[in-house]
Amino acid sequence: MAQNYIRTLFTDAARALQQQAGSRGTYARMEEGGDGSPDLLGKKEAMFLAARDSFYIASVTADGWPYVQHRGGSAGFLKLLDGNRVAFADYPGNKQYISTSNLQAEPRVSLFLMDYPNRRRLKILGKANIVEPDEDPALLASLISPEDTAVVERIYVIEVIGFDWNCPQYITPRFTEAEIAAAVGPLTAELEQLRSEVVQLRTAEASVKPERGE
Repeated sequence: MAQNYIRTLFTDAARALQQQAGSRGTYARMEEGGDGSPDLLGKKEAMFLAARDSFYIASVTADGWPYVQHRGGSAGFLKLLDGNRVAFADYPGNKQYISTSNLQAEPRVSLFLMDYPNRRRLKILGKANIVEPDEDPALLASLISPEDTAVVERIYVIEVIGFDWNCPQYITPRFTEAEIAAAVGPLTAELEQLRSEVVQLRTAEASVKPERGE
Protein backbone atom coordinates (compact mmCIF):
# COMPACT_ATOMS: atom_id res chain seq x y z
CA MET A 1 0.00 0.00 0.00
CA ALA A 2 1.38 3.40 -1.00
CA GLN A 3 0.29 5.10 2.22
CA ASN A 4 2.29 8.28 1.97
CA TYR A 5 0.57 9.15 -1.30
CA ILE A 6 -2.88 9.25 0.27
CA ARG A 7 -1.59 10.88 3.46
CA THR A 8 -0.14 13.67 1.37
CA LEU A 9 -3.28 14.29 -0.67
CA PHE A 10 -5.98 13.62 1.91
CA THR A 11 -6.51 17.05 3.43
CA ASP A 12 -8.98 17.66 6.25
CA ALA A 13 -11.43 18.98 3.65
CA ALA A 14 -11.08 15.79 1.61
CA ARG A 15 -11.60 13.64 4.71
CA ALA A 16 -14.72 15.63 5.58
CA LEU A 17 -16.19 15.01 2.13
CA GLN A 18 -15.31 11.33 2.40
CA GLN A 19 -17.17 11.23 5.69
CA GLN A 20 -20.24 12.76 4.07
CA ALA A 21 -20.05 10.27 1.20
CA GLY A 22 -19.71 7.28 3.53
CA SER A 23 -16.28 6.26 2.22
CA ARG A 24 -14.18 7.61 5.09
CA GLY A 25 -13.95 4.25 6.89
CA THR A 26 -12.35 2.55 3.90
CA TYR A 27 -9.82 5.31 3.35
CA ALA A 28 -9.04 5.60 7.04
CA ARG A 29 -7.97 1.94 7.04
CA MET A 30 -5.78 2.64 4.01
CA GLU A 31 -4.01 5.39 5.94
CA GLU A 32 -3.25 3.18 8.95
CA GLY A 33 0.25 1.89 9.61
CA GLY A 34 3.58 3.04 8.33
CA ASP A 35 5.70 5.85 9.66
CA GLY A 36 4.99 8.54 7.10
CA SER A 37 8.14 7.81 5.11
CA PRO A 38 8.08 8.22 1.32
CA ASP A 39 6.59 5.36 -0.65
CA LEU A 40 9.45 3.32 -2.11
CA LEU A 41 9.39 2.47 -5.79
CA GLY A 42 10.15 -1.20 -6.36
CA LYS A 43 10.76 -3.69 -9.13
CA LYS A 44 7.16 -3.50 -10.35
CA GLU A 45 7.38 0.27 -10.73
CA ALA A 46 10.84 0.08 -12.34
CA MET A 47 9.55 -2.32 -15.00
CA PHE A 48 6.56 -0.07 -15.63
CA LEU A 49 8.77 3.00 -16.07
CA ALA A 50 11.11 1.11 -18.42
CA ALA A 51 8.23 0.41 -20.80
CA ARG A 52 6.80 3.94 -20.89
CA ASP A 53 7.61 6.33 -23.74
CA SER A 54 5.60 9.27 -22.39
CA PHE A 55 4.04 10.75 -19.28
CA TYR A 56 2.29 13.89 -18.04
CA ILE A 57 3.87 16.22 -15.50
CA ALA A 58 1.85 18.74 -13.49
CA SER A 59 3.31 21.82 -11.82
CA VAL A 60 1.95 25.13 -10.50
CA THR A 61 2.67 28.66 -11.71
CA ALA A 62 3.73 31.45 -9.36
CA ASP A 63 0.12 32.66 -9.49
CA GLY A 64 -1.19 29.26 -8.37
CA TRP A 65 -2.45 28.01 -11.73
CA PRO A 66 -2.02 24.28 -12.41
CA TYR A 67 -0.14 23.36 -15.57
CA VAL A 68 0.06 19.92 -17.16
CA GLN A 69 2.66 19.09 -19.82
CA HIS A 70 3.11 15.95 -21.90
CA ARG A 71 6.65 14.65 -22.16
CA GLY A 72 7.76 11.93 -24.57
CA GLY A 73 10.88 10.07 -25.66
CA SER A 74 12.20 6.59 -26.27
CA ALA A 75 10.85 3.82 -24.04
CA GLY A 76 12.41 4.05 -20.60
CA PHE A 77 13.59 7.65 -20.89
CA LEU A 78 12.15 8.27 -17.41
CA LYS A 79 14.55 6.26 -15.30
CA LEU A 80 14.45 5.03 -11.72
CA LEU A 81 17.60 6.02 -9.84
CA ASP A 82 18.86 4.91 -6.46
CA GLY A 83 17.60 6.78 -3.44
CA ASN A 84 13.96 6.60 -4.59
CA ARG A 85 14.45 9.14 -7.37
CA VAL A 86 13.34 9.28 -10.99
CA ALA A 87 15.00 11.41 -13.64
CA PHE A 88 14.94 12.27 -17.32
CA ALA A 89 17.00 14.34 -19.73
CA ASP A 90 15.31 17.42 -21.17
CA TYR A 91 16.09 18.22 -24.81
CA PRO A 92 15.57 21.43 -26.82
CA GLY A 93 12.02 21.84 -28.05
CA ASN A 94 9.16 23.97 -26.82
CA LYS A 95 10.57 27.37 -25.81
CA GLN A 96 7.75 28.35 -23.46
CA TYR A 97 9.64 26.99 -20.41
CA ILE A 98 6.49 26.96 -18.30
CA SER A 99 7.26 23.76 -16.37
CA THR A 100 10.90 24.77 -15.85
CA SER A 101 9.98 28.22 -14.57
CA ASN A 102 7.29 26.77 -12.30
CA LEU A 103 9.80 24.46 -10.65
CA GLN A 104 12.16 27.31 -9.88
CA ALA A 105 9.58 28.63 -7.42
CA GLU A 106 7.70 25.45 -6.44
CA PRO A 107 9.40 22.05 -6.75
CA ARG A 108 6.33 19.91 -6.07
CA VAL A 109 5.13 17.94 -9.10
CA SER A 110 2.73 15.18 -10.00
CA LEU A 111 3.48 12.62 -12.71
CA PHE A 112 0.82 10.59 -14.50
CA LEU A 113 1.90 7.53 -16.50
CA MET A 114 -0.45 5.49 -18.69
CA ASP A 115 -0.33 1.94 -20.02
CA TYR A 116 -3.35 1.87 -22.31
CA PRO A 117 -3.04 -1.66 -23.75
CA ASN A 118 -2.96 -3.19 -20.27
CA ARG A 119 -5.29 -0.58 -18.72
CA ARG A 120 -2.91 0.49 -15.97
CA ARG A 121 -1.88 3.90 -14.66
CA LEU A 122 0.70 5.05 -12.14
CA LYS A 123 0.63 8.40 -10.36
CA ILE A 124 3.74 9.81 -8.68
CA LEU A 125 4.14 12.74 -6.28
CA GLY A 126 7.55 14.27 -5.83
CA LYS A 127 9.84 17.24 -5.55
CA ALA A 128 11.79 18.15 -8.66
CA ASN A 129 15.29 19.51 -8.90
CA ILE A 130 16.78 20.85 -12.14
CA VAL A 131 20.39 19.81 -12.72
CA GLU A 132 22.64 21.31 -15.39
CA PRO A 133 24.20 18.61 -17.62
CA ASP A 134 27.78 19.61 -16.76
CA GLU A 135 27.06 19.39 -13.03
CA ASP A 136 26.77 15.60 -13.07
CA PRO A 137 28.30 13.92 -16.17
CA ALA A 138 27.73 10.45 -14.74
CA LEU A 139 24.03 11.10 -14.25
CA LEU A 140 23.80 12.56 -17.75
CA ALA A 141 25.44 9.48 -19.24
CA SER A 142 22.95 7.19 -17.45
CA LEU A 143 19.96 9.06 -18.90
CA ILE A 144 20.83 9.34 -22.58
CA SER A 145 20.63 6.61 -25.20
CA PRO A 146 23.24 5.94 -27.91
CA GLU A 147 20.76 7.04 -30.57
CA ASP A 148 20.21 10.41 -28.89
CA THR A 149 22.04 13.08 -30.88
CA ALA A 150 20.41 16.26 -29.53
CA VAL A 151 22.14 18.30 -26.85
CA VAL A 152 20.59 17.93 -23.39
CA GLU A 153 19.47 21.29 -22.01
CA ARG A 154 18.83 20.19 -18.44
CA ILE A 155 18.09 17.18 -16.26
CA TYR A 156 14.99 16.76 -14.15
CA VAL A 157 15.59 14.77 -10.97
CA ILE A 158 12.46 14.03 -8.96
CA GLU A 159 12.55 12.81 -5.37
CA VAL A 160 9.55 10.51 -5.01
CA ILE A 161 7.27 11.31 -2.06
CA GLY A 162 4.44 8.94 -2.87
CA PHE A 163 2.81 6.94 -5.64
CA ASP A 164 -0.43 5.13 -6.34
CA TRP A 165 -1.73 2.58 -8.83
CA ASN A 166 -5.26 3.15 -10.14
CA CYS A 167 -7.96 0.70 -11.12
CA PRO A 168 -8.55 0.00 -14.83
CA GLN A 169 -12.11 1.34 -14.89
CA TYR A 170 -12.80 3.59 -17.89
CA ILE A 171 -9.29 3.19 -19.34
CA THR A 172 -9.92 2.54 -23.03
CA PRO A 173 -7.25 0.24 -24.51
CA ARG A 174 -5.20 2.04 -27.15
CA PHE A 175 -2.37 0.59 -29.19
CA THR A 176 0.57 1.97 -31.14
CA GLU A 177 1.27 1.01 -34.75
CA ALA A 178 4.11 -1.21 -33.59
CA GLU A 179 1.87 -3.01 -31.07
CA ILE A 180 -0.83 -3.54 -33.68
CA ALA A 181 1.73 -4.84 -36.17
CA ALA A 182 3.10 -7.28 -33.59
CA ALA A 183 -0.40 -8.53 -32.77
CA VAL A 184 -1.58 -9.07 -36.34
CA GLY A 185 1.82 -10.07 -37.74
CA PRO A 186 1.30 -13.86 -37.38
CA LEU A 187 -2.18 -13.63 -38.92
CA THR A 188 -0.87 -11.57 -41.81
CA ALA A 189 1.91 -14.08 -42.42
CA GLU A 190 -0.56 -16.96 -42.35
CA LEU A 191 -2.86 -15.16 -44.79
CA GLU A 192 0.00 -14.53 -47.21
CA GLN A 193 1.02 -18.18 -46.99
CA LEU A 194 -2.53 -19.29 -47.82
CA ARG A 195 -2.69 -16.88 -50.74
CA SER A 196 0.60 -18.23 -52.05
CA GLU A 197 -0.65 -21.80 -51.78
CA VAL A 198 -3.87 -20.92 -53.65
CA VAL A 199 -1.87 -19.29 -56.46
CA GLN A 200 0.41 -22.33 -56.73
CA LEU A 201 -2.59 -24.67 -56.79
CA ARG A 202 -4.33 -22.70 -59.53
CA THR A 203 -1.13 -22.54 -61.56
CA ALA A 204 -0.69 -26.30 -61.26
CA GLU A 205 -4.30 -26.94 -62.32
CA ALA A 206 -3.97 -24.67 -65.33
CA SER A 207 -0.84 -26.47 -66.49
CA VAL A 208 -2.61 -29.83 -66.66
CA LYS A 209 -4.15 -30.24 -70.18
CA PRO A 210 -7.51 -32.04 -70.25
CA GLU A 211 -7.62 -35.28 -72.30
CA ARG A 212 -9.52 -35.16 -75.62
CA GLY A 213 -12.57 -37.34 -75.83
CA GLU A 214 -13.06 -39.83 -78.71
